[in-house]
Amino acid sequence: MAFGTILGAIAVVAAIWIIYDVIVNNKGLSDGMKIFWIVFAVFFSIITAVIYYLVGRNQKNDLFRRKK
Repeated sequence: MAFGTILGAIAVVAAIWIIYDVIVNNKGLSDGMKIFWIVFAVFFSIITAVIYYLVGRNQKNDLFRRKK
């Protein structure tokens, strides 16, 4: 019971961190990529937090940015 509560709290904190970082700190991402990270943060918060920390904060990995 306590393990599930702790894991749930970590998941909520991870999702809030991703959403905050995407909206406030990572203004260089395209709107499509911001929506992508927010949706994944809501559904897969802990896994998404790890992937976002390693890959997502880099603007050159933006899948929705138009090539010039």
